[in-house]
Amino acid sequence: MNKYEVIIYWSEEDQLYIAKVPELPGCMADGKTYSEALKNVEIIVLEWIETAKQLGREIPKPKGRLLFA
Repeated sequence: MNKYEVIIYWSEEDQLYIAKVPELPGCMADGKTYSEALKNVEIIVLEWIETAKQLGREIPKPKGRLLFA
């Protein structure tokens, strides 16, 4: 699993869960279930990073904002 923040929400319009990675511009995926959206976005993060490397673009470091109680 990556260490980037993932935001998942339900899209009434699409009738799907949408998963976004705010630190990686344009990096998002969807799924019929919460778990599917998370699984799909993890794949897209890896593809985003691989593409950025191929294009010589900077890859943001994860901000690591996870909090534990």
